[in-house]
Amino acid sequence: MDAVVMDAVVMDDASAGKVELRQLRCLVAIVDEGGFTDAALALGVSQAAVSRTLASLERALGVRLLLRTSRHVTPTGTGLRVVAHARRVLGEVDALVQEATSGHTRLRIGYAWSALGRHTLAFQRRWAQARPGTELHLVRVNSATAGLAEGVCDLSVVRRPLDDRRFDSAIVGLERRLCALAADDPLASRRSVRLADIGGRTLLVDRRTGTTTTELWPSGARPATEETHDVDDWLTVIATGRCVGITAEATANQYPRPGVVYRPVRDAEPIAVRLAWWRDDPHPAAPAAIELLTGLYRTG
Repeated sequence: MDAVVMDAVVMDDASAGKVELRQLRCLVAIVDEGGFTDAALALGVSQAAVSRTLASLERALGVRLLLRTSRHVTPTGTGLRVVAHARRVLGEVDALVQEATSGHTRLRIGYAWSALGRHTLAFQRRWAQARPGTELHLVRVNSATAGLAEGVCDLSVVRRPLDDRRFDSAIVGLERRLCALAADDPLASRRSVRLADIGGRTLLVDRRTGTTTTELWPSGARPATEETHDVDDWLTVIATGRCVGITAEATANQYPRPGVVYRPVRDAEPIAVRLAWWRDDPHPAAPAAIELLTGLYRTG
């Protein structure tokens, strides 16, 4: 990590003064190396500088962190706790710098429920072949933007339009709507169902990320609804027969479940699959991902 970046980041605590990252790094080095001399070698500074840095940290915190003898350096009880916190802080800073400086060598794609369905594996394998210099990670985040707004991904797979003007998106494919039913449900014996068949049932929906609302049905013929926020819970409830669900075709590919069957809804509009990104900060690999996914959906 760049030492200038590390030393420029500080943690302020009104009750304890200012603690600098170089002080935390010095403390951890002393404990890890077993003494001041070896810590100085590891840090590339003088032993006197190590002593001064530790002393300034102890003054800032107002506590003794290390017990020093001519042969040994031992953390105090408070010192052990501070060292544990210091390791976490330094690790977070390392991750921050890594995120900011190596984003173009990694592509994180978020999804809420079902990734890319039957295209998921093909996408991963073809990406690795075509773009070996950009590591691909699929990240499941059950939020409206599939992790994009939360900053945990660079692109996200969404199956409904994003109204937030901070984001842009492109349609990469279409998926059928399927009805998820208990295996012993009377409708399960059919090859397909209609929306009217479900109008009198209780529909299990995820309002945050799901693609199904009662607007699919005409007024006066809409099903009752219950809400869930997790695909595993959704499947578990449907398997009991108490509720049914309508979902994108990808869910059936991603989550086959004993006791649950999926049947096409033949009079429902297909679902558009979109790849979304930050409008003012698109990942350089976004066009390649769009091209690959569009090809997979087209040929699949």
